[in-house]
Amino acid sequence: VQLVESGGALVQSGGSLRLSCAVSGFTLGAYAVAWFRQPPGKEREFVASISWSGGNVFMADSVKGRFTVSKSNAKDTMYLQIDSLKPEDTAVYYCAASMTYNGQAQGMYTWWGQGTQVTVSS
Repeated sequence: VQLVESGGALVQSGGSLRLSCAVSGFTLGAYAVAWFRQPPGKEREFVASISWSGGNVFMADSVKGRFTVSKSNAKDTMYLQIDSLKPEDTAVYYCAASMTYNGQAQGMYTWWGQGTQVTVSS
């Protein structure tokens, strides 16, 4: 099982990015997947999750209205569209997968990617 994030970059405040998480070794349609982020000097925090069917989506209050999570089971890839970027969005963004859980508790996710850096300049 492998998850590989991509799409992180240095962007100006107000810009947009789309992060991708490509999975291999399992079928994305059978797993719940999530995005977490770890700002510099802070704990890792929940961002968004999407269920195996794609029917249940949860977003952290801090990103609602600016972040959109989606996935393509056919491509075995999950996405995080980030709009109206703010300096406080600067973080390493991680994707994670679980066979049985689709909430905010990072301890419930079994597989993790290595992360992709997003840096937002003011």
